Amino acid sequence: MRVVLAEDLFLLRDGLVRMLTAFGFEIAAAVETGPELTRALAESAPDVAVVDVRLPPTHTDEGLQCALAARKARPGLPVLVLSQHVEQLYARELLADGAGGIGYLLKDRVFDAEQFIDAVRRVAAGGTAMDPQVIQQLLARGSAEDRPLGRLTPREREVLELMAQGRSNAGIAAQLVVTERAVAKHTSNIFAKLGLEVSDDDNRRVLAVLAHLDQDG
Repeated sequence: MRVVLAEDLFLLRDGLVRMLTAFGFEIAAAVETGPELTRALAESAPDVAVVDVRLPPTHTDEGLQCALAARKARPGLPVLVLSQHVEQLYARELLADGAGGIGYLLKDRVFDAEQFIDAVRRVAAGGTAMDPQVIQQLLARGSAEDRPLGRLTPREREVLELMAQGRSNAGIAAQLVVTERAVAKHTSNIFAKLGLEVSDDDNRRVLAVLAHLDQDG
């Protein structure tokens, strides 16, 4: 699996290259600026891009905008964005096209190799990997009692949070130490209370839930 990596900090970029290589990924390009990222994405045709939001020369959201432009040129290009802080606007822009193959993680997550590599693989496969802190903030925005989220039970909120991170029913069951049947019942209740169409497609339901949380805030 070929990866284009964009990170302006040399030590972190080098560490990510080593980690990805150790887990069997091929580094198609490892760059440090926005213009270099644009060229690499156009020329390398990677299976997935791992991109820091803030890149030279602007150090604003150049990495994100380069990645979004590449997704327009090549619809469905898997992109995992790394950010120093939670910025819900970044998550919203990533979700805007309604397609999968997207992820948004805080940089702290890369120090957990298993979690980071799982996110890269999930995004490369067309799935969704959203940072737990992003989900928690979206949940907090819409938790008032007079909103649909306020009608969820504590267990349903736990399931919703894990679902929104991109986990399957099996993954949620393992995390909460319950049966898949129990998770299926909870997810059915969640979709009913939020007024969303029930779906067995993991990625579709993640996007539906995230879109709902974003609007609810």
